[in-house]
Amino acid sequence: MNMILSIAAGGAIGAVGRYLAMAGIGHWFGHGFPYGTLSVNVIGSLILGFLIEISTLTWSPSPEIRAFFVVGVLGAFTTFSAFSQDVAGLIERGEFLLAASYVIASVVLSIAALFLGMIIFRQILV
Repeated sequence: MNMILSIAAGGAIGAVGRYLAMAGIGHWFGHGFPYGTLSVNVIGSLILGFLIEISTLTWSPSPEIRAFFVVGVLGAFTTFSAFSQDVAGLIERGEFLLAASYVIASVVLSIAALFLGMIIFRQILV
């Protein structure tokens, strides 16, 4: 039961964080391209990189704490379903080049951000 409560609490924080980030990013950059979803996925990947490194090198959190951050906060903050909906919307509007660019940018930047998070944390620690 503690595990479920940890994930639920983290999920509430992550979902509200995603809403606020996407609203702010949409306000700044507009809604013609899904900058909000792209940003939260890249930011979430960066944070996951930090968490992977801190958990590997200096901190051994309990399974509940790990689930709170990874499954709860980051699982709710980043979202593949919103990504899929954004791609479908671009395709339905006939914006195939934008859709392809978005898919490539999302995958490449999110993976790169995860590694960047790991590298930055290593530099801070060393």
